[in-house]
Amino acid sequence: MRARTRNPWILFLLLITGIVIGGIIGDLLSDKVPLLAYNYAIGLKSPIHLDLKVINLTFGLAIDVSVASVIGLIISVFIYRKL
Repeated sequence: MRARTRNPWILFLLLITGIVIGGIIGDLLSDKVPLLAYNYAIGLKSPIHLDLKVINLTFGLAIDVSVASVIGLIISVFIYRKL
């Protein structure tokens, strides 16, 4: 029997979908379940500017992780394992 090969792009799409749907559900249910609205920001507080006199570059990245988005992430991993 040949082993099933899984496409990593499907995992990536499922993870992104799980994070987004989890975040939306967390925003909708934050009044009823305050734990879902708890979040933590990871990243740069202010962007970094690099001025080279010819090119002006600005770097910045911030990720807002909530409990609901982590739950959505875990559910998407379980769905991927069942496929």
